[in-house]
Amino acid sequence: MNKDLAEMSLQELWELFPIFLTEPQPDWRGWYRAEVQRLQTLLPMDPVIRISHIGSTAIYGIRAKPIIDILIEITNDYRMERLSPILKEAGYLPMHVDNMRASFNKGYTPNGFAEKVFHLHLRYKGDHDELYFRDYLNDHPETAKAYETLKLRLWRQYEHDRDAYTAGKTDFVKTFTKLAKESYADRYC
Repeated sequence: MNKDLAEMSLQELWELFPIFLTEPQPDWRGWYRAEVQRLQTLLPMDPVIRISHIGSTAIYGIRAKPIIDILIEITNDYRMERLSPILKEAGYLPMHVDNMRASFNKGYTPNGFAEKVFHLHLRYKGDHDELYFRDYLNDHPETAKAYETLKLRLWRQYEHDRDAYTAGKTDFVKTFTKLAKESYADRYC
């Protein structure tokens, strides 16, 4: 009998949900669009400013974890926690919630990953550095390939340690996000 995900230790979760990178898949953009259409029918759209595809599946031509990252920016006067019950009803599990950010996952089962996996990042207006990073890598394929190379190295080293894998990418992401924000200035104001 499988344990409930909430009962598992971090190490058990990392074993069940290892990091793995796959070749770019044309389905990823379609999965994103279909999930956004679904979310648009469920969520109140008044507080929503923008919904964006972020993460490595939104970067052309690089290997990525087959997880679709969705960023939803909402107005600063809307209480974020009002969306939690709607997202839970849509199959999303809250992973982190505080006053400024919330993240939800969908597609994690007691038997491992489902066919389609989503990470939803709920943020207030202007908290969207990932858009700059995504755009910069899409506009600079050589930088995207360097990012892919870094991720492949980290994957081999930290397949069952998501925190270390993420920490290993931090300096690269910060460097190119800063450069992107300088290059694209007011793109997402």
